[in-house]
Amino acid sequence: MEQLRTFGRELAMGSQGGFYQSKEFLDLVKSIGEARSKAEEDRIVVNEIDTLKRRIAEPDIPKRKMKEYIIRLVYIEMLGHDASFGYIHAVKMTHDDSLLVKRTGYLAVTLFLNEEHDLIILIVNTIQKDLKSDNYLVVCAALNAVCKLINEETIPAVLPQVVELLAHPKEAVRKKAIMALHCFYQKSPSSVSHLISNFRKRLCDNDPGVMGATLCPLFDLITRDVNSYKDLVISFVSILKQVTERRLSKAYDYHQMPAPFIQIKLLKILALLGSGDKQASENMYTVVGDVFRKCDFSSNIGNAVLYECICCVSSIYPNPKLLDSAADIISRFLKSDSHNLKYMGIDALGRLIKISPEIAEQHQLAVIDCLEDPDDTLKRKTFELLYKMTKSTNVEVIVDRMIDYMISINDNHYKTEIASRCVELAEQFAPSNQWFIQAMNKVFEHTGDLVNIKVAHNLMRLIAEGFGEDDDNADSKLRSSAVESYLRILGEPKLPSGFLQVICWVLGEYGTADGMFCASDITGKLCDVAEAYSSDDTVKAYAVTALMKIYAFEIAAGREVDMLTECQSLMEELLASHSTDLQQRAYELQGVIGLDAHAVEFIMPSDASCEDIEVDKDLSFLDGYIQEAIEKGAQPYIPESERPGVLNMGNFRNQDHHESSHGLRFEAYELPKPAVQPRIPRALLPSTEIVPVPEPVYPRETYQTPVTPIPSNPSDAGSAELKLRLDGVQKKWGRPTYTPETSTSNSTSQKTVNGAAQVDGPSTVNSTRETYASRKLQVEISHEKQKLAASLFGGSSKPEKRPATGHKVSKASSHMLEKSHVPNSSMEVASEKTAPAQTPPDLLDLGEPTSTSTAPSLDPFKQLEVLLDATQDASAANSATSASRSPDVMALYADTPVGIHNKDEADLLSGMSNMSGATARPQPTKGSSKGPNPKDSLEKDSLVRQMGVKPSSQNPNLFKDLLG
Repeated sequence: MEQLRTFGRELAMGSQGGFYQSKEFLDLVKSIGEARSKAEEDRIVVNEIDTLKRRIAEPDIPKRKMKEYIIRLVYIEMLGHDASFGYIHAVKMTHDDSLLVKRTGYLAVTLFLNEEHDLIILIVNTIQKDLKSDNYLVVCAALNAVCKLINEETIPAVLPQVVELLAHPKEAVRKKAIMALHCFYQKSPSSVSHLISNFRKRLCDNDPGVMGATLCPLFDLITRDVNSYKDLVISFVSILKQVTERRLSKAYDYHQMPAPFIQIKLLKILALLGSGDKQASENMYTVVGDVFRKCDFSSNIGNAVLYECICCVSSIYPNPKLLDSAADIISRFLKSDSHNLKYMGIDALGRLIKISPEIAEQHQLAVIDCLEDPDDTLKRKTFELLYKMTKSTNVEVIVDRMIDYMISINDNHYKTEIASRCVELAEQFAPSNQWFIQAMNKVFEHTGDLVNIKVAHNLMRLIAEGFGEDDDNADSKLRSSAVESYLRILGEPKLPSGFLQVICWVLGEYGTADGMFCASDITGKLCDVAEAYSSDDTVKAYAVTALMKIYAFEIAAGREVDMLTECQSLMEELLASHSTDLQQRAYELQGVIGLDAHAVEFIMPSDASCEDIEVDKDLSFLDGYIQEAIEKGAQPYIPESERPGVLNMGNFRNQDHHESSHGLRFEAYELPKPAVQPRIPRALLPSTEIVPVPEPVYPRETYQTPVTPIPSNPSDAGSAELKLRLDGVQKKWGRPTYTPETSTSNSTSQKTVNGAAQVDGPSTVNSTRETYASRKLQVEISHEKQKLAASLFGGSSKPEKRPATGHKVSKASSHMLEKSHVPNSSMEVASEKTAPAQTPPDLLDLGEPTSTSTAPSLDPFKQLEVLLDATQDASAANSATSASRSPDVMALYADTPVGIHNKDEADLLSGMSNMSGATARPQPTKGSSKGPNPKDSLEKDSLVRQMGVKPSSQNPNLFKDLLG
C-alpha cells in the first residue's frame, strides 16, 4: 500500500512539474508555446532571464533548485538568448558528487560552451578525474564532454585515460572511447597517428555497437589512404554478410531491417576499397548481390540501403549482373509516385550512365516526365542527368531545354550554373558554328553579365577563325550571319555589357566586309550604342574602336568617308572626356581619318585579327640609329647590372631574402685604420673639444623608435640604440686631426657619441524538398513525348566530343629590413680617402670655436690632457721597441665596475676616453716634454681607486695627485 502511495505521489509530481520540475518551468514552456509573436516571446524570455539572475545569486541554493535553474538556462539558450551569466554555475555542477547533478552539469556545458571557451580549462581536471571513476555512467558523461569540448591543445591531457577505456568491461564506455578518439583524429590527426591499430582491433569487438562505431574512423582513414587498408576487404565483407543474414541481435533492427546504418557505412567503405581494383571488387560481388535481394522496398530505410548499393556498384569494378540489378532498382524508383524516390532514381541513373550509357535509353520516358514535373528540385536534378548524357546527336534539344528553363527562373546563382553548362555543351558538341553563335546569343541575351567574360572572348575568336579550314566562302557566310543577327539584336531595349562588347567588335571587323550593309548604317548603330550606354566606358570604348575600323577600311578601299553628325558629336565629346582611355581612342580616330589610304592600310589591315604579332624584344630596328650616334661620340649603353658604383641591397637583407635592389645604403660604415699623420705639437692644433649635439628627430610613417637610455655599464650594451659614431669629429669642416683608436675587445661593442658611451643593439619593429501529393503515373504517352524521347535518347552512338573553343590563357613583395646585432668592430665610420690641401692653422688664432652648449670656464681635465699630450714624445722615446707601450688610461678603468653617479664623473670618464686615442694623435716634437711622468700619475690614481675614493671633480686631492 505504501509503495502505491509513493507511486501516486510521483505520478502527481510528474503531471504537475514534469519529472520533479516546478510549475514555474512548465508555465514558462507553456507561455512561450502560446506566444503569438516574436516580440512577445522575447519579452517572456527577458523576464525569465531577470528572474534567474536574481535567484542564482542567492546563497545556499539546494541542488534540486540549481539543477532546475540550469535546465531553464538551457531552454533560454536554445531560444537564441544569452545565458552566459549561468555558465560558471553549470561548470560547478560538473564537480558535484551527485550523479544526477553531475550529468546535468555535463549536459549543460556541452550545450553552452565550445572548445575555445575560456571556461574549458576549469573542467579539464574534473574530466580527468571522472574518466577514472568506478561508475560507468560518470565515465560516459565525461566522454560525452570530451567529444564536445576538448580541443587540440588539451588532447594530450586526456588521451591516455581515453586509450585505457578501450579495454573497459562496459561496451557503452568502449563505444564512447572510440568516438572520442575519432574526434581527436578529426581535430588533430597527428595526435592519434600512433593509435590507428586500436581501430583495427576494435573492428573485431564482441559488441556490434563498438564495431559499428569503429567503422566511422576507419571510413575517414580509408578516404585518405585506400591502399593501406586493402587487407580489410575480407573483414568488411564478412561483417556485411553476417548483418544481412540477421546474425545480430534484434536490438539493432530498424523497421525490420537488420542494422541498416551499419550496412550503409560498410557499403560506403567497400565502394572506396573496390574502386579500380578488380581483385578486391570480385570479393564484394556476392555480398552486394545479397543486399539487393534481401532489402525491403516498402520502407524508406530499405530504399536508402538500395540506393547505397547502387552507388557501390557504380564505384567498384563493373559487374554485368550487379548492373542489371541496379537498373531494375532505378526503374522502380522512377516509376514511383514519391518525388523523393524519383529524385533518388535520377541521381542513381546519373551514376550508372558513366559505366553503361545505354541504361538511360530504357528510362527515357520516365526522365521526360521528371523534366516536366512541377517539382523544381526534381527538375534541376533531371537537367544534371541530361548534362551527363549529352552527345552530338542530342545537344541541340538539351541546350534548348536548358535555355528555356534558364529564362523561366529568377535564381541568379542557378541561372549562372545553367548558363555555364550551356556554354560548355555548345563548345564541345556544337554541330555547326551557326548553331553555336545562335545558342551563345540566347545565353548572352538572357543571362547578361552572369556569363564569364572569357565566353565572350571565345565567341569573338570563333567568329574570327571561322571553320578553321580553307573554305573562305563558308567563313564569310558565318560572319555575315553573325553581323545580320547582331544588327537585329541591337533593337532590344536592354542588353548586357559583355554581349555588347561582342556585338561592337563583330560589327567593327566584319560589318562592311561582304557589302550587304553600308558604312553609314553600321556607324549609326554604333553611335546609338555609345549614346544608349553612356555610363559604360567599356562599351563606349568598343564602339569607338569599331568606328575607327570601319572608317579605316573605307579609306583603305579608296571610298570617300562621310562622317555622320552624331559620330562627330560623339568624337568631340570623347576628346574632352575625363577617361584617358576614351580620350586616346577619340584622338586615334581623329588621326586615322586624316591619313592617306596607304598608311591606313598599313596600320589597320583588313581581317587581321587572327594574325600573330611578332614583338622584337631586342629592338633591332634601332641598331642603325645607335651606331650612328656612337660614331658621333655618344657613349655606348651599359647594362644596369654592369654599372660601377651601383649598390646591391640584397647583401643587406635577411638571409632568407636574396633579391637585389639599388638605393641608399642603410648599413653602418667600417672603422678606418689608424692614419699616420705628421707630428704637430698639441698646443698648435685647433681645439678639438667634443660638443654635445642634439640628435634630429625624423618622422616615421608607421612607428617611432623609442629612445633607449645610454647604458653606463658595458653589460647593458645590448639594449642600446644603434647610432653613428661621432667621437673625434671636429666642430669645423676640414681635414680630420683626431682618429680614435680601434678597440680590439671581443665584448659587447660600445660607442662614444658626443663624449657619451653608447652600445650597439638590435632595433625592434613590430532542399528540404517539398513533397507533393502523389499522383498516378499516366499510362498514355502522347505523341509529343515520344518525339522528344526520340530526340533525346535516339541513337546509341558514343558521344563525340568536339574540340573546345576556349583557350586557356596563361613580384612585388615588400620586405621589412631587420637589423641584427652588429658588433662595433664591423661598423663602418665615414672617412675621406682624399682631402683637399689645407692651409696651416693660424697660430695666432686663439679664438674659441662656437659651441651649442656652455662649457665651464676652467676645466682641469683639459689641463691634464695638455700635460699628458706634451709628455707623449718622451714616453715614446723610452719605449722604442713597440708603439703598443704607449699609455692606455682606459685599460686601467675597463674592469672597474664603478658606475657614473653624477655629471662630473661622466666628464671625468669622457676625459679619460679621449686619452685612449693618444697614439693616433700627432706627437709633440722631442725636447718639448714637460710635466710629471704619466705612468707615476696613473699609479697614483690606481692607488686612490683601491682606497675607495670616487673619482670626482669635487675632490681637490684627486686633482693634486693627477696633476702631480
